[in-house]
Amino acid sequence: MTPPQGRPGRWRTLWQEWGSPALVALLFTQFGATAVRVDGASMLPGLRHGEQLVVPKVEGWAHRAGLGTYARGDVVVFKPPRSAAAEWTREYRGVTLPWAYRPYLVKRVVGLPGDTVQVRGGTVLVNGQPLPEPRTQAYWDASCHDTASPLANTPAVTVPAGAYFVMGDNRSEGGSLDSRVFGPVDTADIAGRAVASVCPLTVPEHAQAPCDGQAHPERRVQLSGAAHWNPRLLPGD
Repeated sequence: MTPPQGRPGRWRTLWQEWGSPALVALLFTQFGATAVRVDGASMLPGLRHGEQLVVPKVEGWAHRAGLGTYARGDVVVFKPPRSAAAEWTREYRGVTLPWAYRPYLVKRVVGLPGDTVQVRGGTVLVNGQPLPEPRTQAYWDASCHDTASPLANTPAVTVPAGAYFVMGDNRSEGGSLDSRVFGPVDTADIAGRAVASVCPLTVPEHAQAPCDGQAHPERRVQLSGAAHWNPRLLPGD
């Protein structure tokens, strides 16, 4: 009896048209890069609400495996510690979920393993020395730099091995809930480093954050000035 003809060809066609692209997509999403959206105003002036950031997953996997470390000034995407009960939520983009989860946050690394971090009068001190933050300091000094609240005057914290002290660029009162509230973040909870902002393509030149301390400050940011090209690499402050 003559065996059926063409079956290997059909399997090869299915693999080429569906299987191979699906495998590449899976490998890319797991080990390539992903896009993360900035929600809120906790990273002003460095990042604005709605910006889309590129996060290489390979680097995050490598760091969790003990290969390489994050640098001071890196913008990282992470989940807050499991012990931070206030950071768990059931809300996702206005939808109430039947379970609680830890949403990803976007902050900047200010303290490395072994560093001692303290905020005094609104100035971040690392190992007793003021942290150079020229853009952040100038922006908030010109508006509503918080110098008196508990988050602007914190006790010294020594960052343990395998963890990082992260803070938002927003230094108004209540502008960012970060390691000053929930402590250093373990490397295992960091998805990766944001290396670039790719969207939106243009934004108004100036973004003035509100200083009222109310919820959802991103809804009241005042935009002004001519539009300029926004996509860029993300260096430190």
